Amino acid sequence: MSAPQDEPVAVEVRRGDPTPEELAALVAVVTEAYEREAEAAVVDETCRPSAWSRSQRALRTPLRRDMGWSPWA
Repeated sequence: MSAPQDEPVAVEVRRGDPTPEELAALVAVVTEAYEREAEAAVVDETCRPSAWSRSQRALRTPLRRDMGWSPWA
C-alpha cells in the first residue's frame, strides 16, 4: 500500500537544520513504518460468536403453533 505520489508530504522542522538527505531518510522511514502498520491492521475474517450469543440460553421451549390453545384439543 504505497501512498499516492501526487499528494505532497508536509514536514515541519522545529529545531535544527536537517539536510535534504536527512529529511528524505525521515520520510522514507516513517512511510515504511506506516505501510507495515496498515498491512497488519486488517480485520480477522473468522466469524466468532460474541460473548452475548454464547451466554444466551433458551428460556422456554418454542411454542407449538399447531396445538392451538389447549393441548387436549
